[in-house]
Amino acid sequence: MRPEGERTPTGRATGGTAPARFRERFLQGEPVEWGVRASILDSWHRSRSLGLSPDRSDLPFRDDFDPDGPIVRAAAPVLARLQSRFAGSEMNISLADANGTVLMRRFGTASLARSLPAVQRAPGFVFSEQVAGTNGIGLALVERQLIRVHGAEHFAERSQASACRALPLRDPLSGRIEGVLCFGYPRSAEDPALSTVIRRAADAIERRLLGQSSARERALLRAYRDAVGEAGAGHGVGVEDLALELHPRDRAVVMERAAELISRGQRAAVEVPLPGGRRVTLVARPVTGASGVEGVAIEAVLPGLPPREALAIPQQVDVLAGLSGRPALVSAAPPDGQDPGALAAEYLSVAPSAGRLPDAAPGPMAATGKGVRVEVPGSETDHHSGHPVPARGLVLVGEPLVGKYALAARRRLELLSEASTRIGTTLDVRVTARELAETAVPRLADFVTIDLPEAVLRGEEAADPRSDLRRTVVHGIYDERSFTPVGKRVDFGPATPQARCLTSGQAVLEPSLEAAAGWLAQDPELTEQLLSHVHSLIAVPLLARGVVQGIASFYRARDPAPFDDDDRSLAQELAARAALCIDNARRFTRERSMVLTLQRELLPHGLPDQDAVEVAHRYLPAESDVGGDWYDVIPLSGTRIGLFVGDVVGHGMLSAATMGSLRTAARSFAELDFPPDEVLTHLDNVVVRLDREHPQAGGAGIIGATCLYAIYDPTSQRCTMARAAHPPPALVTPDGTVSFPDLPEGPPLGLGGLPFETAEFDLPEGSQLVLYTDGLIEDRNRDVDVVLDQLRGVLAHQERTPEETCQAVLDTVAPAHPCDDIALLVARAHALDPRRIAAWDLPADPALVSEIRASALRQLSDWDLDEAAFAVELLLSELVTNAVRHGAGPIRVRLLHDRTLICEVSDTSNTAPHLRRAASTDEGGRGLFLVAQLAQSWGTRYTPEGKVIWAECALDSA
Repeated sequence: MRPEGERTPTGRATGGTAPARFRERFLQGEPVEWGVRASILDSWHRSRSLGLSPDRSDLPFRDDFDPDGPIVRAAAPVLARLQSRFAGSEMNISLADANGTVLMRRFGTASLARSLPAVQRAPGFVFSEQVAGTNGIGLALVERQLIRVHGAEHFAERSQASACRALPLRDPLSGRIEGVLCFGYPRSAEDPALSTVIRRAADAIERRLLGQSSARERALLRAYRDAVGEAGAGHGVGVEDLALELHPRDRAVVMERAAELISRGQRAAVEVPLPGGRRVTLVARPVTGASGVEGVAIEAVLPGLPPREALAIPQQVDVLAGLSGRPALVSAAPPDGQDPGALAAEYLSVAPSAGRLPDAAPGPMAATGKGVRVEVPGSETDHHSGHPVPARGLVLVGEPLVGKYALAARRRLELLSEASTRIGTTLDVRVTARELAETAVPRLADFVTIDLPEAVLRGEEAADPRSDLRRTVVHGIYDERSFTPVGKRVDFGPATPQARCLTSGQAVLEPSLEAAAGWLAQDPELTEQLLSHVHSLIAVPLLARGVVQGIASFYRARDPAPFDDDDRSLAQELAARAALCIDNARRFTRERSMVLTLQRELLPHGLPDQDAVEVAHRYLPAESDVGGDWYDVIPLSGTRIGLFVGDVVGHGMLSAATMGSLRTAARSFAELDFPPDEVLTHLDNVVVRLDREHPQAGGAGIIGATCLYAIYDPTSQRCTMARAAHPPPALVTPDGTVSFPDLPEGPPLGLGGLPFETAEFDLPEGSQLVLYTDGLIEDRNRDVDVVLDQLRGVLAHQERTPEETCQAVLDTVAPAHPCDDIALLVARAHALDPRRIAAWDLPADPALVSEIRASALRQLSDWDLDEAAFAVELLLSELVTNAVRHGAGPIRVRLLHDRTLICEVSDTSNTAPHLRRAASTDEGGRGLFLVAQLAQSWGTRYTPEGKVIWAECALDSA
C-alpha cells in the first residue's frame, strides 16, 4: 500500500484512500469487483468504453445556451439565497441544463471564483458523462436521482481533490428532467446535511417552475378573454357547472375528450355522444398569449338551457398547470381578497355565445357552500332572430404539451387500475408473470421479457437471484424469435441494466440504446438483430417483501418516444404489484408442493401381491390446492381383498395429515377382519377424536370425511360393501353392462353414533369394480348426470385392462382443470379355482381329528405340496382340537391353495383363542405358540355364524 500523496508510475496521485487505490487498479486494466459503489463502477466502465482520458482537462464549450430560460429564471433567486447561506465557504454552486451544460455558477467566496480554472468557474462548459466522465452533473443525469461523487470516484484527474452532490430538477407537470443542481466543495468539507439542503433547494426551484407554468396558462386565459371581448359578450356557461344538464359521468367524458383535443394542439370540432342519445359538440380554438405562449381553448356547445338557469361557480379552481398535473377548469384560483362575485363575472365574460345577451346586467349573485350561484337572465330564443340559442361555454384552456402530459398521467392511472385486477388472477408463478407482460404491452412497452430464478419457479426462495435465471416470458408486438426463448438460461453481464437493477434494487432506465456504451457487449439479448427493432429499455427488479424474485425488462420499439422517468416509475409500480403476486404464487407453490409430497408419501407406494383382483389406480391433485383423497388395497385372510377409497373434507396440510391418520386406522381395522360396516363405525370414532384434537375458531370442528369399503372373496365371488356419504361405485359385468349399485348411504365420518349398513352382491369373474372420489364427477360447470353417462360410456369397453380403463376415465371424464382431488381405483375380479379349495364338515368329536389329518395329507399330495405336509398336519391337529374342546359344533375345515397354503377351522362359538406364555409347570397352553411358530401368520375373524381361526403357511419355506 502506498502512503498518502504517493504518486503512481503514471504520475497520478492516489490520495491514500480506498477509492483511489481501486481507481488506479481500474485504470491499469485490473478487475475491480468490490470496494467501489456500483453506480461509480458502472460509470467508470462507461467512461472507459467511450475512450475518455482521465488526464483530459478541457471540456466542450457552448455559447448558444439560453441565459434567461425558464430553468434559469426559476433557479436564480434560489441560488442567490444559497450563495448567501454558504458565504465565506469554498462552496461552488452550479446549475446545468438537461444536456449537462452549466448555465449558472455561484461561489461562497469571490476569491474561489478567481482561483479556479475556467472550466470550473464559467458557464457554458458541458459536464455530461459522455464528454466529462464520472462527475456529479453527468452521473445525476444518468442515474436520474440524488448522487454523491467523492474524491477519486471522479474519473477525471482534475477533480480528485473535490467532492460534490447533484440532484436532477424536474418539471412538476411532465416529470421531465429540466436541469441539475450541483454543490461542489473540497473533499475535506464533506457534510451529510448537504443532502437535505440540496433537496430543499431543488423543491424551491421546481415550485417556481410550476408557478411559471401557471402564469403561462393565465396568459392564455387572458388572451381568450380578450378575443371573446372583441367578438361580443354572450351567454356563456361552463360545462363543469351544468349540474342539472350533465350527469357527473357525462361531465367526465366531456373533460376527457377536451383534454385530448388540447393535446393535439389543432383547430377542430368533434361531437361527443352521451348516454340517452344526447350529444355535445367540442370546439378547439388556438389561442396565443401576449408573451407568445401558444395554447388551445376548448368550448362546448350544448342544447338550449331552460331560462334563468342557476349556475354554481367554484370559488377555488385549480389552474390548468396546477399540482394535480391535469387540465383544470377555466378559472384560476382567485387572489387573496378577491370578491367571488367578481370572479363569477369574469367567468361569464370569457364564455362566448352563439348569440347576444340582452343588455340587462347579470342577475343577483349569492355565496353558496361550494361557490357562487349566478342567475343568468336569458331566454331560449335569440332576441334578434327568435331562433333557439344553444348553451356554449368554455371547458378547458391550456398548452398542448400540458394536455399530453395530462392524458399520459390519466392513462397511467388507468393502467395501474387495470393491473390491480388483471395481475395475480391465479396462484401460478408463470401465469402471473405472463399477466404482467400482457398488461404492459402495448400501453407501456412493445416487448416485455421476464426472467425468474429456477428456485422461484419451483416455489423456493432464491438464495442469489442472479444465479440460474430462466427466461419465463417473452411477450411483444413483433416476432419473439429475436429474444432468448422461454425456458433457456439467461446470463447478464455485471454492467448490464438487468444486473445493475438486481444490485441496487431499483429500476434502471436506458432511454437510448444507440447511445448506450460499455454494457452492450455483455447483454446476450441486445444482438444486432434486436437493436434494429428496439431503442429504449427499462430493467426492473421484481422485489417483494425485501426479496428479489426476478427481473422484468421493458423494451420500446414502435413508439418513437424513448422511455422517461414517468415510464420508469410506472414500470416499477407494475413490477412491484406483480412481484407481490409472484411471491404469493411462489409461497403457494411451495406449500402445495409440500402438501402434495406429504399426500403422495401417505398414499400406497405399490400394490400388494395377490391374485384376487387385478388392480390399477390413479391420483390426480387439484390445480388450486391439494385435498385429502386416498385409496388402499389390503390383502385379508382367506384370499379375500379389501378395497378402500376416501376423501377428507378440505384442502391443505391438515387434510393431508388427516388422510394419513385415517388411512392408517382403516388399514388396522381392516386387518382385524372387521366387516365393512364395523370398519366405518371405528373410522367414524377416529374422525370424531381427531376433530376434538384440532379445535377451530368458535369451538366448531371442521374435520370430516367420506369413505367406501369393499371386501371381495374370490372363493365365493361375493362382494360386501358399505359407504359413508361416498359416491357409489361403478360395476361392470363381463358382458359390458355398467351399473351403479344402490348401496345404503351412511352419514359422513365424523358425526358420531350413527349406524352404517352393508350390501352384498355377486361379482363374477372378469367383472370390474370402479371406485372413485367426488372430484371425478362433481364440477360446477358440469351436470352430474351427464358426467355419469360419460363414465358409463367409457367403462362399457370391458376388453380394456384396469390400467387402460384408468387412463381412459381420466382422459374422458375427469375435468380439464380439476378443482378437487381425484382418486380412482379399478379392480377386475378373479375367482379362486374350485380345484384349489378343499373343505370338510365334521361334528365336535375328538376321534375325528385323525381322519381330518389324513384327508388333508391326501389333498396336499394331490396338489403336489408334500413338503408342507408336516407343518399342515401339526397346524390342523392343534386348530381342530381347540375347536372341539373350546368351541361349539359343527366344525368346518378348509384348505385354500393360493400363493400360500391357508388352513381354516370354523365353529359356531364366539370365543377367541389367545396366545399366552405357558409356565414350565403348565400342562397345556402351548398349542397356539406352536401355530404361531409354524405359520407365516394366523388370526381370528368373526362371521354371523361364529368364528374362523386361520393360519397361513408360506409354500417356499414349508
